[in-house]
This record gives sequence, C-alpha cells and structure tokens, in this order.
Amino acid sequence: MLSGLMKKIFGTQNDRILKSIKPVVDKVNDKESWAKSLSDDGIREELKKLENRYHEKGKLDDILVDSFALTRETARRTLNMRHFDVQLIGGYVLHKGMVAEMKTGEGKTLVATLPLVLNAMTKRGVHLVTVNDYLAKRDALWMAPIYLFLGFSVGVIQQQNKSFLVEWDDKEKFTTKLTPCSRKEAYLADITYGTNSEFGFDYLRDNMSYSLDEYVQRDFYYAIVDEVDSILIDEARTPLIISGVADRPSSLYYKVDKAVRQLKPEDYEVDEKVKNAVLTDSGVEKVQKFLGIDNLYDIENIEILHMVNQALKAHTVYLKDKDYIVKDGKAIIVDEFTGRLMPDRRYSDGLHQAIEAKEHLRIQKESQTLASITFQNYFRMYEKLAGMTGTAATEAREFKEIYNLEVVVIPTNKPIKRIDHNDLVFKTHKEKINAIINEIEERYKKGQPVLVGTTSVEKSEELHKILSRKRIPHSVLNAKHHEKEAEIIAHAGEPKRVTIATNMAGRGVDIKLTPESKELGGLFILGTERHESRRIDNQLRGRSGRQGDPGESRFFLSLEDDLLRIFGSERIKLLMDRLGVEEGEAIENRMITRAIENAQKKVEAYNFEIRKNLLEYDDVMNKQRQVIYQQRRSILEGKDLKDDILGYVDSIVDDLASAYLPDKVDPTNWDIDGFNKEIRRIFDRTFDIDAVELSKTKQRHKMLEDVKNQLKDEYNSKEELIGNDEMRNLERQIMLQVVDMHWREHLKNMDYLRDAVGLRGYGQRDPLVEYKKVSFDEFEEMVKRIQEDTVASIYHIRIVVE
Repeated sequence: MLSGLMKKIFGTQNDRILKSIKPVVDKVNDKESWAKSLSDDGIREELKKLENRYHEKGKLDDILVDSFALTRETARRTLNMRHFDVQLIGGYVLHKGMVAEMKTGEGKTLVATLPLVLNAMTKRGVHLVTVNDYLAKRDALWMAPIYLFLGFSVGVIQQQNKSFLVEWDDKEKFTTKLTPCSRKEAYLADITYGTNSEFGFDYLRDNMSYSLDEYVQRDFYYAIVDEVDSILIDEARTPLIISGVADRPSSLYYKVDKAVRQLKPEDYEVDEKVKNAVLTDSGVEKVQKFLGIDNLYDIENIEILHMVNQALKAHTVYLKDKDYIVKDGKAIIVDEFTGRLMPDRRYSDGLHQAIEAKEHLRIQKESQTLASITFQNYFRMYEKLAGMTGTAATEAREFKEIYNLEVVVIPTNKPIKRIDHNDLVFKTHKEKINAIINEIEERYKKGQPVLVGTTSVEKSEELHKILSRKRIPHSVLNAKHHEKEAEIIAHAGEPKRVTIATNMAGRGVDIKLTPESKELGGLFILGTERHESRRIDNQLRGRSGRQGDPGESRFFLSLEDDLLRIFGSERIKLLMDRLGVEEGEAIENRMITRAIENAQKKVEAYNFEIRKNLLEYDDVMNKQRQVIYQQRRSILEGKDLKDDILGYVDSIVDDLASAYLPDKVDPTNWDIDGFNKEIRRIFDRTFDIDAVELSKTKQRHKMLEDVKNQLKDEYNSKEELIGNDEMRNLERQIMLQVVDMHWREHLKNMDYLRDAVGLRGYGQRDPLVEYKKVSFDEFEEMVKRIQEDTVASIYHIRIVVE
C-alpha cells in the first residue's frame, strides 16, 4: 500500500529517469536548426572538433548534445530517417550503460547509431552485438551511411571466420557494400557489428594464440547488446566452448544405450523441471546386470555411470522435434528460445553422443574442453555495457543483480492500439487444437492476416497437417524451413495470409501491414501455448501493433500444456470443475490468466536461481581463467622469465627437502634416495649428501643453498652456450606449452568436479562451498605442476653446439 502511495505522489523510478532525460532531448532539439544549416563538410568539421574536445577533457557527456544533433541530421540526409524524441531518449539510455526496453517497430536499429557515434570518438573498441549473422550484416549495411558520412570505419564479424569492412558502393546515392578483410581489421574499425557467440569465440581463440600478432580483438570498452534479454538471460546458461577430440570409444555408447532401452518407467525417476532423470534401485540392478558390472557406483565405473545418466536423459527428457531434429544423418539442436537450428553446436559432456546412439546415428567423436566462458562473464569484461530489446522489464531484477544494468522502459512514438484478449483455457489438447483451427478459419475467411506462434517444431507441424487437410493456404516458419524466413515474413502482413511459426519469428523481424490489412483489424497473433517466460510471449505479441498499427492477440491453452501440467494445473482444474465447464468449452477468466502468469513468474524465478547458481560456479573458474590468460599474455608480450624460473628452482628444492629431508628429523633418518630420485626426475642430476656429516654439523640450510646454487650455475651455463636472447625465447615457448597443457587438464577436472560436488549435497554439505574449496586446491596444485614441468623441460634439454 505504502509503495503504491509513494508511486502516486512521486511517480515510478522509470518516470523519474525519463523526466531527468527530457532536458537533454530539449537541448538536442534546440540544436536541430544549427545542424541543418551546416554543409556536409561542415558537419564533419564540427564532429572533428567534438572529438578533439573529448581527447582534451576526457568527458563524452560534454559533447553528447552536439553529437546527437549531428548524427540525427546525418541520418536525415543519408537515410531519410529522422530520430524521434523517444529515440533520442533511447540513445541517451544506451550511452549511460542501461537497458532500453523499446517496443517492436520503434526503430532500435536507428537508436543505436546515436551512442555508437558518440562512443566511437574515444577510438576504443565499440561493438554492436546481435543474435545472428543476418541481423549483424543487415544492420551494419543499413546504418553504415551515417558512420561513413561522418568519417568512421565499420567492421562486420560473421561465422566461419568471415569478416568485412563496410564501404561506399555509391557515395552520391548513399549505398554501401561489404568488402572482405582480416578479422583484426574488422575489430580495428571504429564500430564493429557481430554476433554474441563470434565475439566470445574470438576472445577464447585469442587466448589460445601463440603470438600477439594472432590476437584479433582490442580492449573491451563499450558494447550495445541487441535483444539483450535473449543473449544475457536466455543464453546465459550455455557456455561458449572450444573443444578438441577426446578418445572415448563409440561402441560403449551403443552398449549403454541398449542397457537403458530395456528399462521400464519404474526403473527411473524424471524431473521435467530441471531436465534430469535418475535410476531407481531396480534400474541400477538391471543396468549392472546388462553391462556385467558388480557395482555401478564403484570409483572405477564412474565414467560408465556418467554415460548411463546421459543416455537416460537422452531417452526421457530430450525429445526429437522439440529439443533436436534429425537431418542428413545428424542430430541438430533446436534453440529452445528462438526455434532456430544450431548446426554448429553440440550438447556437451557426452549427451550429444547419447542422443546419436538413441537415434541410431553415427557417433561423432566426443570433445574435450580446451577453452570456455559464459556470456555472463564475457560481457561483464566491458567497461560500459548497454542493451536494447522489446521485453526486459520482467527480468529487471536479474539485469540489476548480475550485470548492474538498470532497465528503462521507453515510451512508444505512437500509442499502442493492439487489443490483447484474455487467454482461452480448455481441458484437453484436442479441444484446444479444434478451437485454434476454427479461429484461424474464421480470420482467414474475413481476410485478416494471422501469425500463429508455437513452442516447438512438432507443434507447428501438427497444425500444418490439419490446415493442409482443410485446404487453408498457409506458410510454416520453423527450424526445418528457416531458409525461407525473410520471404515468409515479408508477406505475413498481407490479407488472407496465415503464418505458423516457432519462436524464431519473435525477434529482429518487422511484419509490415498493407492498407487493406489495417482495415481488416491488423495482424492477429494466435499463441498456441504459454512459454515458460513471459518475455517470449510478449515478443510474440509485439509482432502486432507496431507504430500505432491496429492488431489483436490471444493465447489458446489447455491443462495438458507443459507449463500448466508441470507448474500448477491443479488449481485451474478445480476452478474449471467448480464453474462446470463442458467439453469443447473454454474458460476466459481474469483469475485464470493471473494464475497462469503466477506459474510463469515461478518458472522465471526458478530459472533465475539456476542462472545465478551457474554464474557463482563460473565466477570461480573466471578468476582462474583471468590469472592464466594474463600469464599467457605477459609471456607473449616478451616478459623476461629468468627470475621467475630461478624462483621456481628454489621453491621446488624447498618442497622436496620438506618431504624427504625434514628439518625436525635426524639426517641419518632422511630419505636421501627419494630426494635424489625426484631431483633426477626434475633436474636430470643427483647430489652426494653425507647424512652422517650433516648429523654432526647441523648445517642443513647451507647444504640446501649449495644444492640450489649448483642448479642455478648449471642453468647459467646453458644460457652462456646458446645466448641470452635464445634462452629467453626458449623459456617462453616451453612455459606457454606447459601452461596450455595443464589448463586444458584443469578444465576437464573441473567438469568432473561439478558433477561430483552435486552428490555432496546429499551429505548436508553446500556443493558450491565444496566446489570453491576443491577447485582452489586443484588450481594451486596446477600452478605447482606448471612450475615443475617448465623447470624440468628446460633442465632436460641437451644443447649441442655445432
């Protein structure tokens, strides 16, 4: 009550932010006539003055108003597009490192040009991040006339190592073209467009390079993330992984698959919420018998157990035509948020191989992680991060807590006329499908364009078959037909058009209406199911009613839908029974719509906790990753490692002495053989230590100093033989290879550790605390092994002088 009263008196925080930006917008508008009066060269000269002002004083805010006014005028001259006031607000919000929520059709692509031009004057890395290659290329080509006119260079990063510079095609007509260039050149451009995964992979590849010349990225200064909720929230649970081939035999996967196929429902338990399945006691017995194993949980069978668990998940929770499709003899992942095919991605940890065995496909070799990072940690490296999307407000807490990003809802340029009807809820899936078909038929007869949103390939194919039987012309847009996406979307707003689409139709596409379609009531959005996230539903709704166009939306649901079945259909079923709902009849009720929204909120909160938990685990790895990558970088930059290596010699000798020649033990009881064996293994020599003499003189410290000095003399004599520069080069080459080898091994161990600590939760111990503790110990061990192996490699090298 109190917060409601405060909002009435002072307005919401969003209102206050918008109010504070209004004076800036007024100042930009005051400058419009000044910008219009300038010649083309005059605009460029004024911009150069602003750039010089920034480099003298170091404050972008001081030049913001003039920069926005010049960018707006440039857009008018080159693209015949003038930024609206609400777009100026959006530009300011993005420059300030916040998330701008702007509805579909409000021109986010144009909005981004304002802060990009302003921040490009710093001459540091300025990136516009999109969700796919098509949008990166389209937006860069579309907006490039503004940047090129003002004297900025534009780079485009694409998959398969393709990169381009955008250049003038016809300077008089303001048309542009792509010219192939090196990856490095694209990143050196003043403004670089690309996809989230390519930026992330380039970062990982840079940190696997063996020369600074191979690095393509520069500093992480400013990034605007388009469809920020998709990239920073939906994809946050998917780490970017560069992998090599591991050597697990594929025949074992087929054998384990056969073992899992013979299980009955009572042999396992499935948890759909977390997409996991576990064996019951009867299941364990059956698997052990089939595989000829006494104890599946024995330490020596840990790998088999892991494969059994993955095979069980493949059979029970990963569904064909929903989570993946089989095409050209391959299992291809379907992105659960966009419905797009992801041929370049594979489930990690042996799950993809388990799916291949399930579908009787040829098993691709399993991969071993060579480098990985989550989007969360990649984007938190930027000094200044901003984002834009049509739907962010529902996840404002997550943006704030994880990325420290404030969400600002930008008003629309024209009021939204779309009518959002209450949900219709049916008892069964069959009743719902009948109602959907009737609704489509009615709208088709009327001539109104319809966009039908489905949650999976399977559901879109089901509707396609029924509509085909009824002879209703329609287009299908899903992961199986994605090649025709642009063409299908181009016509989706025409009269009598019926388009069935998975979530892939939700982002980055504008469905334009013909005048006749507007007369017929605009685009009708028909949702066949509620998604776990309200944002995805809002994205679908947002396809209709752009820029003040008319439109309608309605969701058709049944108690058999996944969301309602898993998260709360009981309450709704009771309500329907109480109201006496007949077969084929739907219920349209605010209470039910609210109950469904509460179910979605529950799932969103649950998923937020999973992502937060993932980040807490990845933060542990992230600190270690930064230490290793920094060490690699300093080696490549030519750091002199001699003092470090001689320091390692001291600490290795001290550690061996503590283990074999303990200070508090009489020297006659020392394990001198053990000490010499280790010295020989590492330094390729031994020492004559007289235990009896040392018992008398008690000069252990002097003896150890003598050992260290002899080892260092040997090191210096090697250096004299091959020269100072050659020795420094040799140290760097050896250390790089040793660091990489141990880091890869450490990543593999951390993967296994994540699995193992989960079980410790059953012993009333916090898995995260256990993970932090064990991973810290493992990292310390790895650092010691790196030092030891580097030293051993150098001491074992035989130098032959010709």
